[in-house]
Amino acid sequence: MLLGVRMATINDLVLVHIENKPTFFARINDIHPDVKKNWYQVELLVLGVPLQSIVWILEEGHLQGEEFTMGGTPVRLEYIPPKVSSSPPPVTAADGKGKIIPLKRKG
Repeated sequence: MLLGVRMATINDLVLVHIENKPTFFARINDIHPDVKKNWYQVELLVLGVPLQSIVWILEEGHLQGEEFTMGGTPVRLEYIPPKVSSSPPPVTAADGKGKIIPLKRKG
């Protein structure tokens, strides 16, 4: 397990690296415990055309970015954080109502 690394969870976006190369983006649709203790069935929606849903059986560390292998091929999930808005929240009037600006027709 990687210390201080956020574990990817449901609705998170991940970049899947195969053979140490970024290969595709996926959204984590669901995570269920597997019958094998400390393993999870992770449903990934591959964001490509066409959309494809896959299920991988992973350990918690794999969801934190630890490398694992599939058939001898190195694979790693990289959590992609959501964009943090740098713009201030919209300003509203003190009474909570917005200002209506009438549109004028040309012609």
